[in-house]
Amino acid sequence: MTTRSAPDRLLSVLSAFDHEHPALSLTDISRRAGLTLTTTHRLVGALTDWGALERDEAGVYHVGLRLWEVAALAPRGLALRQIALPYLEDLYEATHENVQLAVRDGGEVVYIEWLSGRSAVGVHIRVGARWPLHATGVGLVLLAHSDADFQQTYCEGPLTAFTPHTITDPTKLRRVLAEVRRTGVAISSRQVTDDALSVAAPVRGQTGGVVAAVSIVVPQSDAQVPVLVPAVRLAARGISRALGWRP
Repeated sequence: MTTRSAPDRLLSVLSAFDHEHPALSLTDISRRAGLTLTTTHRLVGALTDWGALERDEAGVYHVGLRLWEVAALAPRGLALRQIALPYLEDLYEATHENVQLAVRDGGEVVYIEWLSGRSAVGVHIRVGARWPLHATGVGLVLLAHSDADFQQTYCEGPLTAFTPHTITDPTKLRRVLAEVRRTGVAISSRQVTDDALSVAAPVRGQTGGVVAAVSIVVPQSDAQVPVLVPAVRLAARGISRALGWRP
């Protein structure tokens, strides 16, 4: 039996928390982390003392503000969000639909900002949410602009279906990615839910590489794609220029 290292055990404690489990008892953490209760108690105590975890009056643990402070230093997290936010707000004010900013983490897209109005179409998105790259507009943009070896590996891997319209055929996915590179936008229709359409465009960093993607999600039934495309492109270009990109 392989002995788990100290860093691995610490990370397993933090990994016990997710969007479905934001508050956990010590026993819950022990079970989800796969650690003994004694080890969990020691590690949770150290993390609480440092501020990575916080314990409420009921004895339940939550992620602490110290982790938020550290996460704010990530160039692809809050720093990018702060630069992008004025352009995302402009896009939202022009449409009053769902506006999203996302980055790639391995084979998934991670949403770092989301603006939505009360009348906007419902989406399964929140800040910090992850989805497979092939199933979303922002994911298709980020996949299309990743390196060729990664694209090949991703296309050959399992492609999870969320609706009958989700792209699960590798050949079709490669064609879609080529079209995204040709047009500069991705249009994802009913891939995650049956009633939504997404238009996404790439955000470029100072050297021209794609570092993020911005999108708008609207009801599929009355989506005005020719109107949405230039609006999303304008927002993406504005963020790119703010990051130092010069075409």
